[in-house]
Amino acid sequence: MRSDLRPEAFRRLRRGRLGDPYLYVEECRSTQELVRDAALPEGAVAVTEHQTSGRGRLGRTWEDAAGSSLLCSVLLRPQGGALPQLSLVAALATAEAIEELTGGRALVKWPNDVLVDGLKVAGILLEQVEGAVVTGIGVNVGQESHELPAGTRTPAGSLRTVSGRGHDRGLVLAALLGRLEAAYGTWSGQGLEAILPALEGRNALRGLEVVVGGVQGVAAGIAPGGGLEVVLPSGATTVVESGEVEVQGSVDVGE
Repeated sequence: MRSDLRPEAFRRLRRGRLGDPYLYVEECRSTQELVRDAALPEGAVAVTEHQTSGRGRLGRTWEDAAGSSLLCSVLLRPQGGALPQLSLVAALATAEAIEELTGGRALVKWPNDVLVDGLKVAGILLEQVEGAVVTGIGVNVGQESHELPAGTRTPAGSLRTVSGRGHDRGLVLAALLGRLEAAYGTWSGQGLEAILPALEGRNALRGLEVVVGGVQGVAAGIAPGGGLEVVLPSGATTVVESGEVEVQGSVDVGE
């Protein structure tokens, strides 16, 4: 399903304040570059059909099939920054939007991925620039299995492959921005603890043996500050603030 993301089409679907202004181009290096203008207001959104230099975390590339992915960047101006927390806010909003549209359970893999049935269907990339945060969100929407990247650390999926049907990218974007506005507003006013129950209910790592940030143990909950709680072999719990997660296995750590 090649859905219409052009401004005149999206205007009819928009739910809230995010997406004004709405910057649409057929192709660009990265939507992250389109909203780095300090003159743009909070809520500006950039969208494209295809990125020639799409990026993920840690310098990785983000591959897309032209016309099949939702590739967008949202300009936000949070007080005090807190990028690790905002990554979780965006991941939660993305998971909620995917659940709304597909009916499938979407989980958040700390700190910035969204999984359905163990497959990565979306990722978040945050970049701080001149007092603002450019929040990049990529969702695999219409790709068939053979169009998805192979050999990734977490197997890739799309909304089509996990639900068995096509999805209108305009509706996905509208749902995502609506959910992001709500989650961002709650977080801005009440802090991460206000959305921790929703995040913890979608914690894809809980109970898994992991190596992250030089620490090996069993992933537990998401800490109030946004870090990942890890139970060490000694039984003590530590909080890892950032790092690449390598999953080793699964054990039961209880609630």
